[in-house]
Amino acid sequence: MASLGRLSRAVVRAPLAQTRQHSAAAHGDSPPSRLWKILTFTVAFPGVAVCGLNTYLKMQHHHHEQPEFIAYSHLRIRSKRFPWGDGVKSFFHNSELNALPDGYEEHEE
Repeated sequence: MASLGRLSRAVVRAPLAQTRQHSAAAHGDSPPSRLWKILTFTVAFPGVAVCGLNTYLKMQHHHHEQPEFIAYSHLRIRSKRFPWGDGVKSFFHNSELNALPDGYEEHEE
């Protein structure tokens, strides 16, 4: 019975010792944490900024043409009306890109 008590205490203490060891290393200014801090500010943040700039510039020069409407029977099936608006358009409807069951909306240009 005494061995069971020693075993249970050893099992409980082992994870606590590991947790303390890892948490102490994570909060200090150890070399691995300093490396990740430097990489975050010199690689990650500028990388996100460059990707955002690239996306913005591509959207400035992007001219999208409306695809031809083909009335496939398996697309745009409406078994009941949507509970908003006129009941035909989806919640995130884009009149230039999303077709209705009977075709695209007419735009005056």
